[in-house]
Amino acid sequence: MLLTITNRKQPASDLSFLLHKHPAKVQSVELSAGKAHIFYERADNEECTAVLLLDIDPVGLVRNDGPNGNDFALEQYVNDRPYVASSFMSAAIAKAFSSALNGRCKDKPELVDQPLSLEIKLAVLPVRGGEEFLRRLFEPLGYEVNATNHTLDDTFPKWGQSRYYTVILKNEISVQQLLSHLYVLIPVCDNDKHYWVSQHEVEKLLEKGQDWLDTHPEKEIIVRRYLKHQRSLANKALEVLISKDLEDVVPEEAELAGSEEPEKVVRIHEQRLVAARDALLSAGCKRVVDLGCGEGRLMKLLLAEKAFEYVLGMDVSYRCLEIAKDRLKLERLSEKQSNRVRLIQGSLTYRDKRIEGFDGAALVEVIEHLDRPRLAALERTVFEFAKPGMVVLTTPNAEYNVRFEDYEEGKMRHSDHRFEWTRKEFETWASGIAERYSYEVSFSPVGEVDPEVGALSQMAVFKLKAEKEESLS
Repeated sequence: MLLTITNRKQPASDLSFLLHKHPAKVQSVELSAGKAHIFYERADNEECTAVLLLDIDPVGLVRNDGPNGNDFALEQYVNDRPYVASSFMSAAIAKAFSSALNGRCKDKPELVDQPLSLEIKLAVLPVRGGEEFLRRLFEPLGYEVNATNHTLDDTFPKWGQSRYYTVILKNEISVQQLLSHLYVLIPVCDNDKHYWVSQHEVEKLLEKGQDWLDTHPEKEIIVRRYLKHQRSLANKALEVLISKDLEDVVPEEAELAGSEEPEKVVRIHEQRLVAARDALLSAGCKRVVDLGCGEGRLMKLLLAEKAFEYVLGMDVSYRCLEIAKDRLKLERLSEKQSNRVRLIQGSLTYRDKRIEGFDGAALVEVIEHLDRPRLAALERTVFEFAKPGMVVLTTPNAEYNVRFEDYEEGKMRHSDHRFEWTRKEFETWASGIAERYSYEVSFSPVGEVDPEVGALSQMAVFKLKAEKEESLS
């Protein structure tokens, strides 16, 4: 199987620096069932073409099938794996071009984010779903797609067309972006993988797709195929991708706001964070978990207070956690300060022992991003299993939406909101939780209160009943 990458943006030889492979040398890397060879067809200022050639050993495929393989299965002896671009190609890309895939270039780091005029040829690529599906994968990412379908057998044309294509892709894109697309989408086209898929594959998918997968119109089928249709893993990955956790409150609520509203929206977001912090402080909480921490804005406020001895931030979004890491400057903290804070990736709809045993917890503008049927899972995760001594929870007040200039009936503040509650609906839901899980709950508006429709945001503060606190201690 063969992959060629051609750059025609001058000086075209920049491609060799990005791939970390010298044009004058043939290099090879070992794979689980063969070798990958890297060489150049051409390397000058006008054009540079790098070639990745996979030499898969058919006997090695059988040998590496392991003790759980079926020794009598014909498929392990008669298959297309040595001849087509599949998950073996993705593994080869990760190993042969690891620096480029991870966005590193020692000699010319300024090239990493620069788009090049790239042309990619894949021969031969199996596509389950045909050319239409191939285009649905690559065209939303800006690629010009040219696909040539091959017949099953030229001597027997009546047998029809195969699922194999020679594919040429063109795009103005960085090498890192290109390799991340190929790494994920090649096995998606093939709808198969040569190795066992586990939780680690979810992490790899989210890492390689962090800059593009969440906005891809075919993200669901990409996730399911990449994870070999393992429902539990696919659901975890999709939760990450569909959860837009308040990267910036201005674009979220300003969708309904007029030209004069963004400043007001910024202020209300600051007031939410301050209200949550003050509630946790007044309750004497020392160990606090920020559930759905997003970019770490609340965590930054909490860490500024010496009263909080330990702050844990959890979010489903890997990208948000990376931003939070930078915002909190974790790499620059002293050992004493770094022991006060930790970021973890996780979902609020699954029990997680890492968030148990805290004095206080915060969910600031989080619940409205979940589908209503999943709220029951969040309730159990937070109030039954994690069982913090105190929970501060805020959510938009749907009644206030009529005050936005661009208000339309039924339109929510952000496209990712699954629901928005009136004050009565919120109080009914929160009171039910308090009764089921032995909490006391109180409610307060956040921000300036409109006499008719209330405040822009609403807050509930849950406190574990005394007898429960004693039994837990």
